[in-house]
Amino acid sequence: MTGERASEEGPSGTGLRIEDVFREEHGRLLAALARRFGDLDLAEEAAADALEAAVARWPLDGVPPNPGGWLMTTARRRAVDRLRRDRALAVRLAILQVDADRSGPSPATSHDEDDVPDERLRLFFTCAHPALSADDRVALTLRFLGGLGTPEVARAFLVPAETMAKRLTRAKKKIAEARIPFRVPGAGELPERLPVVLQALYSIFTEGYAASFGPGLQRADLAEEAIRLARILHRLLPGERRETAGLLALMLLVHARRATRVGPDGALTLLDDQDRARWDRDMIDEGRALTVTALTGGPAGPYGVQAAIAALHAEAPDAASTDWPQIVALYGVLLALTPSPVVEFNRAIALAMRDGAEAGLALLDALGNEPKLLTHHPYHAARADLLDRLGRRTEAASAYRTALELAGTDPERAYISRRLAALE
Repeated sequence: MTGERASEEGPSGTGLRIEDVFREEHGRLLAALARRFGDLDLAEEAAADALEAAVARWPLDGVPPNPGGWLMTTARRRAVDRLRRDRALAVRLAILQVDADRSGPSPATSHDEDDVPDERLRLFFTCAHPALSADDRVALTLRFLGGLGTPEVARAFLVPAETMAKRLTRAKKKIAEARIPFRVPGAGELPERLPVVLQALYSIFTEGYAASFGPGLQRADLAEEAIRLARILHRLLPGERRETAGLLALMLLVHARRATRVGPDGALTLLDDQDRARWDRDMIDEGRALTVTALTGGPAGPYGVQAAIAALHAEAPDAASTDWPQIVALYGVLLALTPSPVVEFNRAIALAMRDGAEAGLALLDALGNEPKLLTHHPYHAARADLLDRLGRRTEAASAYRTALELAGTDPERAYISRRLAALE
């Protein structure tokens, strides 16, 4: 958008444009500033200063032809100004200026698209460094790459903003104290480091698609932010396209069902009962194409396998047409790649659909002492359903009561309550 066009839109249109631009550029700004100055706090402050300057100037002057470059240049100048005001950092500033002179033109002035992605890529790997806890990785990714404010990140974790501010401060301190570098891992490290980044993004998506707690089953803002970040990562890592494609495909294929997952009565609608005509076909088509990429050219990774399972569900015109034998086989592949009780649980459900309730229940009962499943309400709800199918209504009701106690969202509780009422 040109400055002339922005002026024609008026102050309100410009305001919306500033918000859009800053959200898009936030990760680039922080990544470049953090790499140059080695300080996430300073990077945040300088980025905020640049936004404040844009809010003041753009409504008067119009949005510049290169808004990202304008923000980057302004943020770098504000960072230097802050360092100059702090006498304790005078020596550090001198060193930084020497480094800047040696490094030549920065992305702030050229803002070349071939250079800028590397900056964001560094931040992906810094935010999801193995030295940080899983929760910290997700929080930092949302804050610095997603551009969410601290209150928004706090809502994602269902904690007070003050608590999240302290968590982010501790995480940034950990980065500084552990001297976690702002860099992309070398080829030898990438196979070990990339899964941690992918897991952080998938954790964000999972909380958006199936919220842990609260009145709603889904939190579309989180799911869509995870998809946006997964798109960026997929684009920035052309050499790792298969597994990044798998993650993005999985997200798209699952999110395509979002409009059908809660019924008019506010209760959860299971996959078999969803109106498939309302699924997002464009999203499914994109997800299927990415799944092909994920499965081509070598052994499939865990996200590619999960995407293949989701694609089989998406391709079935109705529940009865689902290719359960293939899904059972794919869960076997996934179990070999990432052994876990949750994967075994999902395989048991698929087996019940292929071989009958008794076969599925036998597997579920064999998993009954797994700590992760004891507090996993879908396990108890699935077990209740299979018991009900086998005519064991008293046991089914007991399992539904356990599931009801563990369910975290209102739509899940409404669904379980309805099933329980039908048995009593």
